[in-house]
Amino acid sequence: MRVAVTGASGNVGAHVVSVLAASGADEVVPLSRRGPVRADYDDPASLRTALAGVDTLVFVSSDGEAARMMTHHANVVRAVVEAEVAHVVYLSGLDADLASPFCYAYTNGTTEGLLARTGCAVSVARASLFTEFFGGFLERARETGELRLPAGDARVSLVSRADVARCLAALALRPPTGRPHDVTGPAALSMSEVAAVAGRAWDGPVSYIDADEAAFVAELALARESPWWTYAYASLFASIREGRWAAVSDEVRLLTGRAPASLASAL
Repeated sequence: MRVAVTGASGNVGAHVVSVLAASGADEVVPLSRRGPVRADYDDPASLRTALAGVDTLVFVSSDGEAARMMTHHANVVRAVVEAEVAHVVYLSGLDADLASPFCYAYTNGTTEGLLARTGCAVSVARASLFTEFFGGFLERARETGELRLPAGDARVSLVSRADVARCLAALALRPPTGRPHDVTGPAALSMSEVAAVAGRAWDGPVSYIDADEAAFVAELALARESPWWTYAYASLFASIREGRWAAVSDEVRLLTGRAPASLASAL
């Protein structure tokens, strides 16, 4: 079986390639913009060439502004059809609802729809928020002692990139499931609980402050965050407040045989 992985130079894609190689997959093909096998999301011809002869594709989402992501994803889906790839394992998000306020919920939900209409077999890993991504907010809290986020009293089931990568690899090596799998951490934590875990790990108190959304956006602007990412973060926390990232599943253990890493172990 020939398994290709898009975004193979990124944090998740590179880990998927390593796991697949260690698992004894017949042939693992890392795809990236500048890799030995070139596959550029902006270049449909390169995608078609790279996917020729591929049995299973692990489709790691693109990144950046949502409109450009949709172009990238449409290019990949078109290449999947043209290359007659039999099975696609797509990395989506726990919030893939088109009605969500989160900008990437729309891209993920739309891409899932595009894949469903291809006629090829699809398995979907809907990952919760990455622990490492959330670590950026925690690092700032480490300096100030305050985790200032517009999350209200919502909960999030943070999951490590390594656990997500292992689930993607497991799905690629199995027959298609034809359904989404919620890939989450072991528990849904409130922001106060996240702050407490961080404080214990760092041996210093961290308190959660439920920030006003406008104040949060202003803080990002003062820190010279780009307009796009300021909007993306604000829309993310709007979806968090709606409880869209609180689900907890047993999929990591079921797919990989190992329990997911906790926030405490990651810190």
